[in-house]
Amino acid sequence: MPQKVRIALDAMGGDVGASVVVPGAAISLTRHPGIEFLLFGDHALIDPQLEKHPALKAVSRVVHTDVAVSMHDKPSQALRRGRKTSSMWLAIDAVKKGEADVAVSAGNTGALMAMARFNLRMLRGIDRPAIAAVWPTIRGDSVVLDLGATIGGDAHHLMALAVMGSAMASVLFDLERPTVGLLNIGVEEVKGGEEIRAAAELLRAMNLPQLEYIGFVEGDGIGKGAADVIVTEGFSGNIALKAAEGTARQISEYLRSAIARTWRSRIGYLFARGAFKALRDKMDPSKSNGGVLLGLNGIVVKSHGGTDAEGFAYAVDVGYEMVHYDLLTKINQMLDGGGSALAQAPNAQEAVS
Repeated sequence: MPQKVRIALDAMGGDVGASVVVPGAAISLTRHPGIEFLLFGDHALIDPQLEKHPALKAVSRVVHTDVAVSMHDKPSQALRRGRKTSSMWLAIDAVKKGEADVAVSAGNTGALMAMARFNLRMLRGIDRPAIAAVWPTIRGDSVVLDLGATIGGDAHHLMALAVMGSAMASVLFDLERPTVGLLNIGVEEVKGGEEIRAAAELLRAMNLPQLEYIGFVEGDGIGKGAADVIVTEGFSGNIALKAAEGTARQISEYLRSAIARTWRSRIGYLFARGAFKALRDKMDPSKSNGGVLLGLNGIVVKSHGGTDAEGFAYAVDVGYEMVHYDLLTKINQMLDGGGSALAQAPNAQEAVS
């Protein structure tokens, strides 16, 4: 376990770039003093921000580039135009070269996935990367994946997600054998498409030692904390994520309107403001910011592009924890333990036929 965690930041990524990335890094540094930063981006934009945060400046090095990946660039365009020169590529490349332990970017998700996959390559036994994040639930936190890295997936892919998600849950939650559920439209075994039913058959049949498969989980089971790990393909996972974030903001707005409606409700708020603050903090999407790109031969964290400094700080925190608790080693150990199972896993059609 490294004494210092070296974090490479794409300082040009996101909707506003350095004006969020730098203060976000400063916030994270107060929580994790053992961090050193490599910031990739335009000196003219980064340096004025660093001057406002002397403690951060003391543990940071800036590598200049004025090439940034646009939030609207297609992944293929980003690879052609920004390869080897953009702030996003250079942050990922620092991980590959061993100059950094993790890269964090709030930039274009598709471009980040393409560059990370091209530069870092995939782990043995993994075909495609996935975005995994910690999801607050009634009973604690769960790991949910894939939240939008790729669309669709056969039984082999879903099984690989289960293994990687379990590795992440085990290091974060200190669990020897995390429970795993497959997101589906019902809990009955006959529900869902061929791919998810095939994945269920495989997980039951393989009985992997690193995870405990509990069956299908419906959408409301995510928030209930039905399992330590919830597995789905990226299309459904991204919809679930955006729906949950939108619902959290909707409820917050309802509460704000209700509190302001009458003088009695305002007085009631004064007595209950501690409880309201706790609720607001629990429902704040920024505090769950930071998706880990699993399956790569290196650690990359994706932040929301429109987050504020506090939200970006949480993404940096996630990167720190993934390195501090040696996530990559744990995933490799789990893949080695279930490697033969992953290699022998049939495709979806074969599994359900």
